Amino acid sequence: MISKSRIGILTGGGDVPGLNAVIKSVVYRAATMGRSVIGIKRGWEGLTHLSDSRGNENDYIVPLDRQNTRIIDRTGGTVLHTSRTNPSRMSLSALPASLPDNLRGEYQIKEGLFDLTPLVLKNLQNLGIDTLITIGGDDTLSYSACLCREGFPLVAIPKTMDNDVRNTDYCIGFSTAITRAQELIDRRRTTMGSHERVGVFRMFGRDAGFTALYTGYVTSCRCLIPEHEFDLDRLIDLLAADKKNNPRNYAFVVVSEGATWKGRQVLEYGEADAYGHRKKVNVGDDLAVALKTKGGLPTYSSDLTYDLRSGDPDSVDRLVAITFANIAVDLLSEGISGKMIAIKDGVYTAAEIPDQLAGPRIVSLDTLYDKVRYRPNYEGKLGVPMFLD
Repeated sequence: MISKSRIGILTGGGDVPGLNAVIKSVVYRAATMGRSVIGIKRGWEGLTHLSDSRGNENDYIVPLDRQNTRIIDRTGGTVLHTSRTNPSRMSLSALPASLPDNLRGEYQIKEGLFDLTPLVLKNLQNLGIDTLITIGGDDTLSYSACLCREGFPLVAIPKTMDNDVRNTDYCIGFSTAITRAQELIDRRRTTMGSHERVGVFRMFGRDAGFTALYTGYVTSCRCLIPEHEFDLDRLIDLLAADKKNNPRNYAFVVVSEGATWKGRQVLEYGEADAYGHRKKVNVGDDLAVALKTKGGLPTYSSDLTYDLRSGDPDSVDRLVAITFANIAVDLLSEGISGKMIAIKDGVYTAAEIPDQLAGPRIVSLDTLYDKVRYRPNYEGKLGVPMFLD
């Protein structure tokens, strides 16, 4: 018999500060309703590899209660761990070792590719989980939508420092990323000034430049985003002027990992992950070299990416995480599923889970970005909600 009071919860993709606050808040809210919560470890891998052992039979699941989640919100990361597993498109090498050879044919969708969704549904049933809360970015949410199409009730919560999930203006982790970037860059000002250099700070943003844009907004610097291919000569002139006009004779620029300039070939390397993404060659290092060799500017490059996702969440991410979690449990208790908790026009709402084919949400070049000065647009903000694109 399937329990009608058991909620499953998992985190997938990259970690961000605020995930533990969601987990704790789901547990506490569910407890007031008499519902139990089961944590699923390592994202979707926990539901494909459940019968595999990592030292004990239950290493992919953990019952969650007030006691073992009491202080987890004080730290970043996720106590449930995470992975980039995509159950609907698994390679032969990624299949669970416990899956018998005679069953693999049932899941094969083409040569060397398998869809383990039936196994995921079976494992959810065996665990007695009747509803699911999934926390992730575009990739994790895309498989959440797949389960919804199979009729399994779930509610999704968006998280990503890129803030590029469609149908919401805000994703958990974004505010902390901006706060952390500002702190890191402000500390580096002393070094940039001492050596009279141009700093190039690379950060996340494969397809969308929100993180670089808002870092530029709060640090008053140039920012380069994937949505606009910039002119290298123009950038050199702007940074040279910034440096000259600064009494301490330094300047700096923040650059999204997916940004590039005219004439530069964007290269990728390494194997693609379960969702087809490969790593991009570090544009920060390339840009620092180009500024020095072509513009004669003394430079140094710094990669801020993983510093932005480390450590505890700031107050905004704690607040949003707690609220998203409570709304998710409330919706499930009302029998509402197939939704993503979101913020639209400054208001909490239940939105549709984004269609993966629509791609990520991107920066509006007409309203948010100055394409001539390579800066955020500070005009026309009256009456506009925070983070609204």
